[in-house]
Amino acid sequence: MNQLEQLKQFTTVVADTGDFATMRDYLPQDATTNPSLILQAAQKEEYRNIVEQAIAEADSAAGASKTEAIMDRVLVLFGKEILDIVPGRVSTETDARLSFDIEGSIEKGRRLIELYESEGIDRERVLIKIASTWEGIRAAEALENEGIHCNLTLLFSLGQAAACAEAGVQLISPFVGRILDWHKASTGKEFSPENDPGVASVKEIFTYYKKFGYDTEVMGASFRNKGEITELAGCDLLTISPGLLSELQNSDEEIECKLRAEDAGIAAMGKVPTDEKSFRWLLNEDAMATEKTAEGIRKFGVDVVKLEKLIEELQEK
Repeated sequence: MNQLEQLKQFTTVVADTGDFATMRDYLPQDATTNPSLILQAAQKEEYRNIVEQAIAEADSAAGASKTEAIMDRVLVLFGKEILDIVPGRVSTETDARLSFDIEGSIEKGRRLIELYESEGIDRERVLIKIASTWEGIRAAEALENEGIHCNLTLLFSLGQAAACAEAGVQLISPFVGRILDWHKASTGKEFSPENDPGVASVKEIFTYYKKFGYDTEVMGASFRNKGEITELAGCDLLTISPGLLSELQNSDEEIECKLRAEDAGIAAMGKVPTDEKSFRWLLNEDAMATEKTAEGIRKFGVDVVKLEKLIEELQEK
């Protein structure tokens, strides 16, 4: 078996892309999208019809602008197409500009699920992606209580992960590669997959969840190389870009299961406090997590604005 086939024995493989052809090539269980990936796809000629369909069909929701309504429709139409390919779930991201707005995030999550259900898609097949800020976690907790499942993204620390688990969110996406980027930039050092700080972070979170019996799923994300992925074989899920899926498919090297739930019981770790003051202090004390969370929100916000401009230009034609 190639490495991708081997990995699927230990871990649920998720495609990190908005490109439908890629999903058909690698047969993942689930798929994840974000504003950057949807922007990339929407700019391709083969997907322009989806944006045009959204423009034609979108109705402004209460308080929503025409452009916002079209944006929501674009996200859901991409998600619908993805769900025709993958057998599992799709993650659809809320507007990054709502990352510090509890009520705004809740309303956006409800709106996206309403649009999916109007297309005949069960909400169990959709995860609403929200940034792992204090406000984002509170919004996700409220949505989960309504039966709307969430994927907490832009997650870089155990403190964020612990708060997500206590809030009962369905899934978290700790970012491996961006943690590596920060450490390489701050130390000037190179890291092997075995001592990669992003890999170590996901292993710690996985162990914490299994040791204390949390049901929240751990999905490693944002990989920079194939070695990071193989070091996390056994994680609940891994969301992988097309380039790295190809590398795995074209390699026959053996993969070992590195993460096992049954090994977590012997880990020497205590519970992390998850009240608001503790959460904010722990995040503040972690320069990497603070900087990468803020940077990620800013970058996704920029791509949301670019997608809005693309939609507005198409409306004028």
